[in-house]
Amino acid sequence: MGDGYVSLEITMYVLAIVALLGLWLFHQAQVRAGRILAVDLFDRSLVRMYVYAAPQGTTLCTICGQAQGRVFLSTKVDKKGFSPTDGPCEAQGHCQGYLIGLYGGWAEARDVVARLQRSSKKTVVRLSSDELRSLVTGEWGKSVSANTDRLNVHMLEGLCLEAADADRAAAGYRHVIERASDSRHLGFVVPAYLRLIDLLARTGCEEEASKAIEQFERRFPAHLSGSHAPNADQRKILEEEKSLLWTRRSLKVSA
Repeated sequence: MGDGYVSLEITMYVLAIVALLGLWLFHQAQVRAGRILAVDLFDRSLVRMYVYAAPQGTTLCTICGQAQGRVFLSTKVDKKGFSPTDGPCEAQGHCQGYLIGLYGGWAEARDVVARLQRSSKKTVVRLSSDELRSLVTGEWGKSVSANTDRLNVHMLEGLCLEAADADRAAAGYRHVIERASDSRHLGFVVPAYLRLIDLLARTGCEEEASKAIEQFERRFPAHLSGSHAPNADQRKILEEEKSLLWTRRSLKVSA
C-alpha cells in the first residue's frame, strides 16, 4: 500500500514536470512567432528603440541622407544633447526626417533591438531601405505591442513606402491624421499632412491634394499656436506645396 502510494505520487510529480516543460516550450514558440513577448517585469517603457526616417524616394541633403535608417536604443535618445543626425538639415528642414519611437514586439523589430543591444555604444546602427521596409511590412499587427506601436508604425510606413507603394504610404499618413489623439502621437499630425499633400501631388492626385490642404488649413488656421501646431518652417512648406500644385494645374490647363 505504501509503495503504491509513493509510486503514484512520483508519477504525478513527473507528469507535472512534463506539463510545465510542455507549457514552457509552447511559450517559447509563441515568443519566436511574435504572438507574445517575453517582457522584463521591471520594464515599464512604451519605447525601446527609435528609428530616424525621412521620405523614401525624395531628395535628401547629405546630412539627412547619412542619417536615414539610423536606429537607437531609448536610453541613448534620452541623453542630453542627443541628435540622430550629425548636424542640422542642409535643406533648412525640407528633408522632413523624423525620429519615431517603437516598443517593437514583432520579429523584425525584436531583431533590431537585439542588434542594438549587442552593439558597442560608439557603433552607429543603420538599417538599409530593404530593412526599413521589412520592419513596417512585418506582422506587427499580431504582436503584443500592436496597440502601443500602431500610430507610429503607420507614420513610419508612410515614410518608408512612398516610393515603393504610394497607396499604402498615403493610407499610413491618413491613419495618423485621423486617429492621433494623445501627446505621444499628436506631434506627427502636421508632418503626416505635409507628407500626404506632397505625395498626392507628386502622384497626380491633385484634387485629393487640394482637399488635404483645405482640411489642414481648417484644422490649423494661421492664428493657431501651441506645441502641436505647425511651426513657421512647416507653414512655409505648405505654401510651397500650394504653389507647386497651382503650377501643375496651370500647366495642365495650358497643355
